[in-house]
Amino acid sequence: MSTKRGRIRITGFDTDRVTDRERLSDWREATTTGGTDGRWKRAWRRFRENRAAMLGVYTVAIMSLLALFSQKVVVAGVPVQPFAIAPYEPGEILYLQNPSLERFNPPTLAHPMGLDANGRDIFSRLLVGGRISISIGFVVVCITATIGMAYGAIAGYYGGWVDEVMMRFVDVIFAFPGLVLALVIVALLGGGYWPLVVAFTVPGWASYARLIRGEVLSVKENEYVLAAQALGARDRSVIFRHIVPNAMAPLIVQASLSIGTVVIGVAALGFLGLGFPPGTPEWGTMLNQTRSTIITGPGGTIPWWVTVFPGGAIFLFVMAMNMIGDGINDALDAQEISAAGAGGAE
Repeated sequence: MSTKRGRIRITGFDTDRVTDRERLSDWREATTTGGTDGRWKRAWRRFRENRAAMLGVYTVAIMSLLALFSQKVVVAGVPVQPFAIAPYEPGEILYLQNPSLERFNPPTLAHPMGLDANGRDIFSRLLVGGRISISIGFVVVCITATIGMAYGAIAGYYGGWVDEVMMRFVDVIFAFPGLVLALVIVALLGGGYWPLVVAFTVPGWASYARLIRGEVLSVKENEYVLAAQALGARDRSVIFRHIVPNAMAPLIVQASLSIGTVVIGVAALGFLGLGFPPGTPEWGTMLNQTRSTIITGPGGTIPWWVTVFPGGAIFLFVMAMNMIGDGINDALDAQEISAAGAGGAE
């Protein structure tokens, strides 16, 4: 026993055994900040630390900006976006203006992606086509996620016969393969931008509805929801202010992954000749117009550039969106595991 007063000696505690300091710091941050804000801040920090996910963000941002500034945007005679980085118009036939050029002209410094079968600059068409393909992906996901979130939240919150009837309608949507149903809608409405949006929105919202419904069934049993109901809060306020914000994590992951899926679906319909009219600078339609040259080209040569660049753009964008989706999933899962571990340690 020590004779020195005012000192406490602790034995049996090894600081090297504390291996998960990040979990303890997350738990401390959760207890000090609390609520949904602290959870999303931790998830955002983990997402930024994921190099693959951030690479995907940069790739999507660059491709989106290139597509946005590819051509000028004029609304009611007012130039909303006055810049145009595409060197040529997407439908301009260049070999008629320049005798040194020809159809299927290979890539050069003046035309880094070459010319297609009609003597049009592939680089310019690729930039303009990105505006169509990328925007359809984001528009469809925004609409479907919003509809599915509201539909699934209502079904999961009220339960009973309301949930039964609403989810049986969702089962009817799932009975049809999504791409087949999109084909039927496009065949009825015809090709074009908004018919394609409708074609992918009709079957797309159901997966969000089922996903958010399952989350709401578990979240609505929490004490803060019961407290809000006991205080007389309206059902709309309870659903969209207390339940939905705490059930959004899987929906965000699903939405980020679905953007690439929609872009592939639009390209698939374009490749089948059902998306946009021939000559439209859309990535899938560009592949459809040159698929006959994949096997053989003029003079026995294969003009690889007419298919590699549009296909590479689809691959690059979808791969980047998948990297973002995986990063969001890892950030949210790691945050939940960290919170669960800290709660167990507590």
